[in-house]
Amino acid sequence: MKKLFLAWQDSVSRAWFPVGQLTFSNSYYQFTYIQGAKTAKEKCGFPGIFSFPDWHKVYHSSEVFPIFSNRIMRQSRPEYPQLLRWLNFSEDENDPITLLSRSGGKRVTDNFEVFPYPEPDENEYYHFYFFSHGLRYMQKATDDRIINLQPQEQLYFMHDLQNSYDNNALMLRTEDYSLLGYCPRYLLDDLLPILQQFPHSVEVTVEKINLHPAPLKMRLLCHMIIKKSDFKPFSSPLYKPLVEEKKLYQTPELN
Repeated sequence: MKKLFLAWQDSVSRAWFPVGQLTFSNSYYQFTYIQGAKTAKEKCGFPGIFSFPDWHKVYHSSEVFPIFSNRIMRQSRPEYPQLLRWLNFSEDENDPITLLSRSGGKRVTDNFEVFPYPEPDENEYYHFYFFSHGLRYMQKATDDRIINLQPQEQLYFMHDLQNSYDNNALMLRTEDYSLLGYCPRYLLDDLLPILQQFPHSVEVTVEKINLHPAPLKMRLLCHMIIKKSDFKPFSSPLYKPLVEEKKLYQTPELN
């Protein structure tokens, strides 16, 4: 089973909340709201998603739902092969969840973004691939430094305690303390406790550098491994589905 989460950002407070999950199994897609949607509604008035009006229903489809498919570049576009290279995928990759998991699916027309639920490898380690965030707020020297990074070069996290928008923010840096943008917000709740107690169980390296004309948001692709056998990603109450567990992952009758 493949799974990713849908996150929503409040346009006033700029706070992010995970609000739903998309899975693909047995040739069908399934969407359900999660507890983070209720939290977002209580704190910031999250209205829900128009195409999913019932918060306690399991939605099924043989095709990926429009709110997700509209975030994927069509294969017919001439830029599609170039996008695959930026995402560090092979030329024949066309799985919607895989593409969304790496690209983030963010659009300028709404406040949604997606991120993946990773599966553990044979050692029970979890692998995360993400693009460095917030590069548009960094100085030009940051982009110059990124261009000179080497594949597999070790990177490090640095807690940005005085960040006025989020005092849990984690910056990325090189060994010589050059700043390289930010870790995605969706990883913070899991990462901060591990870094405080077991910092050597987290490893971050350079996966790929995309030069111009790649957009700045796809400049630096990172690979993070959490080497802690009892770690379970996204296990907080925010990620618990709102529907009853017995209704999840049942094979539906599709038209």
